[in-house]
Amino acid sequence: MAFFTMDHVKKSFLQGDVQEEILKGVHLSLRKGELTALVGASGSGKSTLLTIAAGLQSASAGEILMEGNSLHAMDQEALRKIRAERFGFVFQSAHLVPFLTVEEQLKLMLHVSESKLTKMAQRKEIARILKLVEIDHRRNAFPASLSGGEKQRVAIARAIIHQPEILFADEPTASLDSKKSKDVLSLIRDLTDTLNIATLMVTHDEAMLPFADRIIRMSDGLILQEETTKFRSPLFAPDHF
Repeated sequence: MAFFTMDHVKKSFLQGDVQEEILKGVHLSLRKGELTALVGASGSGKSTLLTIAAGLQSASAGEILMEGNSLHAMDQEALRKIRAERFGFVFQSAHLVPFLTVEEQLKLMLHVSESKLTKMAQRKEIARILKLVEIDHRRNAFPASLSGGEKQRVAIARAIIHQPEILFADEPTASLDSKKSKDVLSLIRDLTDTLNIATLMVTHDEAMLPFADRIIRMSDGLILQEETTKFRSPLFAPDHF
């Protein structure tokens, strides 16, 4: 069942004297345990849609509901708490803090999300998540010593350490080679299932689409096609790595 919906969402900007429409009335729903892929050419509106869904920018019109509650009606502090506590974010670049170790990156996220866990419980949860994403052997490493794939694993661990309900991923594999891309998408796929997270992912890479439960194709600010599939291609099926 969808617990997050976007209803007739529009976004426009004033460019000089011209009102430019980026989104032209988009309807979208997210369900827990489901990975939804947004695809489309550059300028189609897919990244704008994701950032609006994530509360990182506001819509010009339309409604965004989470468990029946309007995000538009929330004040900035309430929206900040939603983003910090119930959303997780992974972007094209890992955006790790350069002077913090892998373990410290996750501690910082627990602080930002105002975790109620005790310090001992936080250490146990960090250890569990680092093991889950198979980066626990690098827990004391600084970002400069990590490979691109390792950095993205840390970014994913940081995005889920506070147990979010929705994971927003904007081109999470764009800076990786095909092998590392497959590994990272396999990880996101597994976490979506294991942790029962609703994942919304923007990607331009058609090879990554077999990892998705739903594929939504966008063009010129509109959703053109929505495909539901449980198919896993043997060529791109997630590996146990």
